[in-house]
Amino acid sequence: MSIKSADMIRRDDGKKGALVAVDDKGTPMGEMVYVWVNKGKWIIDHTEVFPEYEGRGLGKQLFFHMIDVVREENIKVIPLCPFAAAMFQKTPEVRDVLAD
Repeated sequence: MSIKSADMIRRDDGKKGALVAVDDKGTPMGEMVYVWVNKGKWIIDHTEVFPEYEGRGLGKQLFFHMIDVVREENIKVIPLCPFAAAMFQKTPEVRDVLAD
């Protein structure tokens, strides 16, 4: 059973951060973690969907939420996370956010 649309929250301390998918009670279901390289660049270093939520499309929701955030804030990304790197390979239309 897929998760139609998870709520997303962002945690960021100016050095590192995460986009966190939460359920309707605010319980975390998964996260995409990043580190700031400089003011306009993130390294995506980890994506995790917690075991009880795996296989429901949550990783893709996190990925596309990240794309929305970085486009809105004019941030470029370096996808060191294998999941994020694979999603960029499969989705050429979002490669505009990749760092040179």
